[in-house]
Amino acid sequence: MLEYMEKYPGFIGSAASYEQADIVLAGAPMDMTVSFRPGARHGPQQVRLASHGLEEYSPDLDRDLAGYSYCDAGDVLLPFGSVQESLNRIGIVAAGILADGKFPLFLGGEHLISYAVIKEAASVFPDLAVIHFDAHADLRDEYLGERLSHATVMRRVADLVGGANLYQFGIRSGARDEFEFARGNTNLFANKVVEPLLENIPQLKERPVYVSLDIDVVDPAYAPGTGTAEPGGCTAREILQAVHLLGELNVVGFDLVEVSPVYDPSERTALLAAKLVREAILSFGRRI
Repeated sequence: MLEYMEKYPGFIGSAASYEQADIVLAGAPMDMTVSFRPGARHGPQQVRLASHGLEEYSPDLDRDLAGYSYCDAGDVLLPFGSVQESLNRIGIVAAGILADGKFPLFLGGEHLISYAVIKEAASVFPDLAVIHFDAHADLRDEYLGERLSHATVMRRVADLVGGANLYQFGIRSGARDEFEFARGNTNLFANKVVEPLLENIPQLKERPVYVSLDIDVVDPAYAPGTGTAEPGGCTAREILQAVHLLGELNVVGFDLVEVSPVYDPSERTALLAAKLVREAILSFGRRI
């Protein structure tokens, strides 16, 4: 009888135990500082569910998830209403994954969750560079009086790793002072993704790199299920190509954030996110 049964315990193909896994997926269902439409806390589970509509084989990479060891550890238990304690818990989980010599792959949740993970990665990899795909600069020093917000996350990351080590692609929205800060402090490439990434890969090849991908970098025609959709973004094909290009680098951590499924009854945003996670595993993971 059991051969006719199928469970969906986590991301597609995630059968390895934590001890055996090279890559560990963790959900961070937090959306306490979103500035427009809430709902990103439901992103991790929707991405997992959507993943079961995909094949485990990637024809682009000619690789199969069956050849990789990864587990889905589930979601971090977060106390709703406490931003600082939520970040503390996400950081504890990320630190544990890194201390065990494993690759952290986090599913958000709002973009602020990236700060907690990058903070831990920076403590392990002092020469860390951060690649940031997003529609928004996220470089405000504060938003509505708060220094910890999804609108300030990359400013806090710049504080951590130094603005010169922050590479931002696809940015097409932000306040004037954010772009002024970027011009003097970060490496910001407006509107485009693939072309500037290709130009910067050579100088990043010898360094540990953390990648943070906000799904709203993609045009809402392809990914409408996000809290702050911004027209004029890249195509689904372009962001997939970008993830493939990152396979040339020493990527030491990855997150995908801001999927908010309530705004996309077609589920194409979650499907794209799941495909990006599959391609990330196949691009960054070690084959078994």
